[in-house]
Amino acid sequence: MVKLKVNNETKNDKFKRIASGRTRRIIGDLRLLGNCANTNTYSYDSKQVNKIFITIEKEVRRVKALFNKPNLEFYFDE
Repeated sequence: MVKLKVNNETKNDKFKRIASGRTRRIIGDLRLLGNCANTNTYSYDSKQVNKIFITIEKEVRRVKALFNKPNLEFYFDE
């Protein structure tokens, strides 16, 4: 993987660039996972499907919480 170095890039610009690419990759992988629903090619049961989606949903909740964590930094008023 090649890391792009963008001169004078703001933190927000960097976030948008990185998050966009990662989001597109996740969506692409989910679409590939959806291909596994083809019963002409694959065999699965509801327990297996539930395990997949419980795991994915748990990880989505964990990552979402990282974006919503409160600022717990302490400062003395001066």
